[in-house]
Amino acid sequence: MFTIEHDFDATVITLIDEGAPSLQEDVIICAFEDCVTLEQFDPRRNEPLRLTLSMTQVRDLAAALNLPEGSYRLEANKG
Repeated sequence: MFTIEHDFDATVITLIDEGAPSLQEDVIICAFEDCVTLEQFDPRRNEPLRLTLSMTQVRDLAAALNLPEGSYRLEANKG
């Protein structure tokens, strides 16, 4: 299950793990104009962990989800 909310400066997507037996903490994805952050609460540290991706990294991740094993470099659009 997931939710999508549009805030003033970001789109916020929350991924909710409904699987069993070992559920993971929710993942909160915030898409800003210049970066995307992913947050997940770490119960062992009792604090949220945050990862920040540049828009180039997000583009590469989206492409990687549909490619076979290997090493790739995406060319910038020219035009």
